Amino acid sequence: MLEVLLKALGLICIIILGYVLKKAGFFKPKDYVLISKIALNITLPGAVITSFAAFDFEASLLWLVFIGLGGNLIMSMIGYLTARKRGREMQAFSMINFAGYNIGCFTLPFVQSFLGSYGVVATCMFDAGNSIMCTGGTYALAKTVSGETQKRGLGGFLKTLFSSVPFDVYILMLVLAFLNIGIPEFVVTVSSTVGAANAFVAMLMIGMMFEPALEKQYLKDTAKTLAWRYGMASVFAVLLFFCAPFPLEVRQVLVILVFGPIAALAPVFTERSKGNVALASMINSLSIIISTVVITILLMGMQAAG
Repeated sequence: MLEVLLKALGLICIIILGYVLKKAGFFKPKDYVLISKIALNITLPGAVITSFAAFDFEASLLWLVFIGLGGNLIMSMIGYLTARKRGREMQAFSMINFAGYNIGCFTLPFVQSFLGSYGVVATCMFDAGNSIMCTGGTYALAKTVSGETQKRGLGGFLKTLFSSVPFDVYILMLVLAFLNIGIPEFVVTVSSTVGAANAFVAMLMIGMMFEPALEKQYLKDTAKTLAWRYGMASVFAVLLFFCAPFPLEVRQVLVILVFGPIAALAPVFTERSKGNVALASMINSLSIIISTVVITILLMGMQAAG
């Protein structure tokens, strides 16, 4: 438990480091744009390739892909509906920041430490569906809602979707996994080196984007987003634990996953959709703290229950 808590604390410290370096003048206010390009187009694809290199596809767990996908769609729809009176820009913001789960950089270490190798496979299956949305799917939907792709119809939507490098890599890796085609060893060697930097780069980027938003409306938006996020996580957790037709270990994994923090790429896609980056980063940072506390309590309860 201590090892996992230290890892979570380390992620939070990297966020703080990014913010402090920005305030100290080491980074310029807009330097996060370059860091986000590195995360989106280099380190995250590297991490995805590496994770799939050790990925064992199990047909019995295929439904977890659709659960990960469905959870994102439901949260995006809730974000869209709750902001319906505040214009398209806020609807797009809410769709991006209500949905998405930070699995690879955050939740996976908890699962690895406490729920075993089978739990890791279940996590990867869930993350396959989750990542289809949080690496480009939700962003494409949000762009459509904001009106930026409506004039171009389906073609514009698909162009936005496949312009996301992580999304393209995830789709390719899923196809290879389903076809049982292995990834060449030299590719994995390179991707593992690049992907190892992903957690650091992603958390540093969030810290650089972070700017305390103390205006009343921003605080209200933050509280509203997090309340919906963790309120629905509680609903998902109860339904999945008591109703899903999976072994206990898989149901425990699902409970942990739905309480994961908001995807690290949410502030990046918020910036791309011309949303409030500072607000998105604040929500993202707070979600990491909340998820650390909630997941730790859940794991302690699971261990106590035997």
